[in-house]
Amino acid sequence: MATLDDVAKLALALPEVVETDYRDRRAWSVRGKTFAWERPFSKADIKRYGDEVPPELPVLGVRTDGLVEKEAILADPPPGVFHIPHFNGYAGVLVELGRISGDDLRDVLLDAWLAMAPQELVDRHRGGQG
Repeated sequence: MATLDDVAKLALALPEVVETDYRDRRAWSVRGKTFAWERPFSKADIKRYGDEVPPELPVLGVRTDGLVEKEAILADPPPGVFHIPHFNGYAGVLVELGRISGDDLRDVLLDAWLAMAPQELVDRHRGGQG
């Protein structure tokens, strides 16, 4: 089971990532662009689940590199990755930390960082290989 501290450790290992406080919750950004954040459910989110049990908190929101990538992820998501109606039309997915593996969490965070980091920083991270 991953925790927000695990997220912080993985995210902060990426170049130029800072942890911030967004609405009294943890978030991670690169050069001012948030790529991952703690995402509790709103009352409306809970209501949409009806009789279904919503995913267990903590939940992480992560950016994707556009809606096409989001749909590709959701076509065959790793365990713990999901979507809610509030995210319709938004380039991001949600991650139930209690269900995702460490390797999948690392991959999801890296992809989110790559989606938000400036190209020159991405190129440097990849050792000049684009």
